Amino acid sequence: MVNVPTSLFNDQSTWLSKDLNSDLSWTFRFSAEDMKELSAAVNKVRENSFSVFGFNRDDFMLYNLRSKIDRIINEVENGRGVVLWRGLDVDAFNEEELKILYFGLGVHLGTPIFQNCNGDLVGHVKDRGLNYSSKNVRGYTTKSRIAPHCDSSDIVTLLCLHPAKSGGESLIVSSISLFNKVYQKHRNLLPFLFEGFHFDLRGEGATGAEEEITLNRVPIFSFYHGRLSCRYNQKTIIDGQAKAGLPLSGARLEAIEILGELAMEDDVRFDMTFEKGDVQILNNHMILHSREDFEDWPEENRKRNLLRMWINLDEKIARSLSPDFANRLNTGPRGGVALKETYRRASD
Repeated sequence: MVNVPTSLFNDQSTWLSKDLNSDLSWTFRFSAEDMKELSAAVNKVRENSFSVFGFNRDDFMLYNLRSKIDRIINEVENGRGVVLWRGLDVDAFNEEELKILYFGLGVHLGTPIFQNCNGDLVGHVKDRGLNYSSKNVRGYTTKSRIAPHCDSSDIVTLLCLHPAKSGGESLIVSSISLFNKVYQKHRNLLPFLFEGFHFDLRGEGATGAEEEITLNRVPIFSFYHGRLSCRYNQKTIIDGQAKAGLPLSGARLEAIEILGELAMEDDVRFDMTFEKGDVQILNNHMILHSREDFEDWPEENRKRNLLRMWINLDEKIARSLSPDFANRLNTGPRGGVALKETYRRASD
């Protein structure tokens, strides 16, 4: 039995673009004291000869920043689902130090998980000259426009090292507000969005097979223990259903397409231009994000470059997820991308 809410949602999570413009309490700024504490924590990791990602929050102590991080986590999980943390002095650190600093913030937000089959805990979002329309190519490795979607973790965070020459704006929308829109305008399509679909795993599921799709049908909207959560990526849903031999048509295809169209409407979509040192933090269950295409600088050291982490929140903080919704990559509830070595061993 599909559990479809029978009323609209009305809380901080149902923001519209005008709300983020008029109330900036979802934005934070790194202070001079914050930078001193982060620099000291980075130096401590280096003094103890930890590997770049081989330490935990006890090895990266943040005494003064802890209260600010707690407020950020609460905003991301129980508030608007989005935080912009500005003013990180990226020029004060080399690349290895920046990765230590960024990962240090990550372990205080929750548990970083693998975001690709190479085992990246901190990955680069930059154009590698790939064609997004090619099979199993992920959008973050291209300069193409990326349609509204959410990633396979509780939260996703980006640190801007270098913005693009032009373009590359981050576009975000509350998926809870999108539910309200569908409820008001296309209520007949809601059961299909709660019913679920097979997602294409693009060669990064538990087996590593190019044709692997989610074993279960993952709901677009899931209402569980009083919380509404969303999982949406139009491209991987359409491709996944085709790989399953169940290509979408009729009302099911209409439901998927309408959600993508509604996400781009001006009243719900908030456009954000990254500046150097910006840290964006999004709740994947509450926020869809997309990106405009961009033009890069010709110099290699000026090209658009963002660091990214996928993070799962601590169990005592994170919402409960229904089993069919939580298994996003055939790697178990809240599981990350399987490593190449894992599925190679499994096939031996």
